[in-house]
Amino acid sequence: MTLTPVPDLLAASRPGALAAFNVITLEHAEAVAAAAEATARPAVLQISENTVRYHGGLAPLARACLQIAADSTAALAVHLDHATGAALIESAVALGITSVMYDGSTLPDADNRATTAAITRWCHRRGVVVEAELGAVGGKGGAHTPGVRTDPAAAAAFVTATGVDALAVAVGSEHAMQARTARLDDDLIAALAARVPVPLVLHGSSGVPDAGLRSAVRHGMAKINLATRLNITLTGAVRTALADGPALTDPRRYLAPARRAVQSEVEHFLRLLDPAAATAA
Repeated sequence: MTLTPVPDLLAASRPGALAAFNVITLEHAEAVAAAAEATARPAVLQISENTVRYHGGLAPLARACLQIAADSTAALAVHLDHATGAALIESAVALGITSVMYDGSTLPDADNRATTAAITRWCHRRGVVVEAELGAVGGKGGAHTPGVRTDPAAAAAFVTATGVDALAVAVGSEHAMQARTARLDDDLIAALAARVPVPLVLHGSSGVPDAGLRSAVRHGMAKINLATRLNITLTGAVRTALADGPALTDPRRYLAPARRAVQSEVEHFLRLLDPAAATAA
């Protein structure tokens, strides 16, 4: 199947939500693709700016993800996550990535709006969709600072001012949570969905329990980003494999079970966010 635009994946996911998974290693990407094929659900392979920095560049991992998505029988997209500058976004678009997140949330509000609007115009001329995040209006330090909540009126005004295609909002989740103890504000999600004319995105979803994610989708959340859960799963499987085989030196011997474990975790979330699968279960 050819690469599928994110707006098409969002439409195909309704009345559920589109799951997006952050990729750090090739094993992450292969596991997500295999899980999407096994569940017949769409998914997004996301590459963050932090991961680009880790690898020393975007192109190798991005090209691998684009090829995996193009070769898969599942409907997959590749997305650049949390880019804080135009240069990285331009590199992603040049590689063939058609969905990006510009994160100007640490900028003063006026600067965030102006820069987001300029990047969005540039991307739209090239057929690329843009996700963004409120900054000062949404709360000091960005929309996903602990305790911050996004104001629906401010969110709607931000979308109107910038022309973005999706908006990450703060409703109770936090990035990098190890435990799934976050409690989302469903009433706020519903209020945001009623006011904001573009899909809402939940970052920090790894810290939200299954019931909380299902409820968030019912109240209007359209895209669910997951990263930390996959890393916990992959690392745990590697630790187990090495503990069981202390003489192992071939990475394939401990990365293969890690990839299978990540695939199982991704399958869980893909089914969780599919109302039909949840009802059948």
